[in-house]
Amino acid sequence: MNREKILVFLDSLGPLSFLGFIALQVLQVVAAPIPGEVTGFLGGFLYGPAIGIFLSTIGLTIGSFIAFWLSKVFGRPFVEKFVSRKTMDKYDYLLHHKGAFLVFLLFLIPGTPKDLLCYILGLGHLTTREFLLISTVGRFAGTSLLTLGGNYIRHQQYYRFSVLLAVAIVIIFFSLVYKEKLERLFRAWHVTSRRSTNKAARNKKTSDDKR
Repeated sequence: MNREKILVFLDSLGPLSFLGFIALQVLQVVAAPIPGEVTGFLGGFLYGPAIGIFLSTIGLTIGSFIAFWLSKVFGRPFVEKFVSRKTMDKYDYLLHHKGAFLVFLLFLIPGTPKDLLCYILGLGHLTTREFLLISTVGRFAGTSLLTLGGNYIRHQQYYRFSVLLAVAIVIIFFSLVYKEKLERLFRAWHVTSRRSTNKAARNKKTSDDKR
């Protein structure tokens, strides 16, 4: 489904186009038939920055919750139907890590498969409340950039769009350059924190045994 077809479809819904757009954002998270960049851009093009960001955030939050909930309910065999083994292995350390801040950093990095992370994180230690807060706030910057871009094109503000595009390219470039290094750092952080936790637990046990 290309951008023009989506525009025609949403326009045909009339007053219900808001609900149609939210459903589209939900679907792109859960089943990923449409790139998130396309739907985010269309939100700004159709509804402007404020409403576009608002509707996108609602849709992305609902979609993220559904993916997380499905993972919680049906477990790893279900998740592996959506997530490749390579991706599962790459982010497997998150299933043993309780650090919400680390997960939040991953959601901030452009290029991270955020929709797939929703499924993966459902197998881990995060509570639903923690996950929703992290995923919603973590997606906000990217959603805002896409929505603003769509709004600029709608109003033919090509200079502003060019500046925004340049900023986005710089961010994406540095993210791609340092993405692997950051993820290695996160995995090392996970290992170090686990060792510290295990050491503290052993020391506590030894102290209790001496009493």
